[in-house]
Amino acid sequence: MSVLANSISKAGIVQGQRFEFGRNWSRFLSVLNQKRIDQAIASLNTMLEGENINGKRFLDAGSGSGLFSLAARQLGATVHSFDYDSQSVACTRELRRRYFPDDSEWTVEEASVLDRDYIHMLGQFDVVYSWGVLHHTGAMWQALENVAALVAMGGRLIIAIYNDQGLASRYWLAVKRTYVRHPLMRWPLVLLHIPHPFISSWIARAMTGRLTQERGMSLWYDLIDWIGGYPFEVASPEDIVRLYQCKGFILLKMKTTSRHGCNEFVFMRGAPTRAER
Repeated sequence: MSVLANSISKAGIVQGQRFEFGRNWSRFLSVLNQKRIDQAIASLNTMLEGENINGKRFLDAGSGSGLFSLAARQLGATVHSFDYDSQSVACTRELRRRYFPDDSEWTVEEASVLDRDYIHMLGQFDVVYSWGVLHHTGAMWQALENVAALVAMGGRLIIAIYNDQGLASRYWLAVKRTYVRHPLMRWPLVLLHIPHPFISSWIARAMTGRLTQERGMSLWYDLIDWIGGYPFEVASPEDIVRLYQCKGFILLKMKTTSRHGCNEFVFMRGAPTRAER
């Protein structure tokens, strides 16, 4: 990413236009352990339905902590990671340093999924992974369009996008905007929203001894990300499926929610439709 783009990114955080995603991820790295890494690998394998990605090209578009880049690399993929947030890039590079130092099969860059020149330069990948990222760009539909071009024919696109809940989504948009624009309101907002819906999840997981998320994530840092994650856009599952089917993608797997949180999709790239040609 250019120096100008990096300056714009940092200015957006200072001006209360963006959540500090990378700062939250850097704190998450302090609790990262092998159990969480194993959970991330298992999650990725589930999304891929056990497909062997050893030697295949894997793109992590919006790598965040770098956990799933690490998971893909441990599964033998050649990994390219990028993120718009400089601290997220630093987190991903730290995981590469810890587990794959000086590895030529894992590259990490600072870049934006909205930068069409950069996207064009990357080429295509066997797996494009962008989990809970594109709805935070400030231009979600353009980002969804851009990642489609990165998937090779027969390749997989794995994404998670916030569910459109109508009025409830507008409420969360206001919460997130307030969080990033008014620092003094941050702890009150966190304390206000812990009971809904996270406290029940914590109790259930504490009783079973599972205080980590299924994907190896952290309930606490996911909570902060959820309350503060701005920009924030949403989409219905039907709109996401329609977009990619028009581009010749075949839906392989979908997990939807009727509440807050993400709808999850796995697509395979097939031949483009007549309209897309």
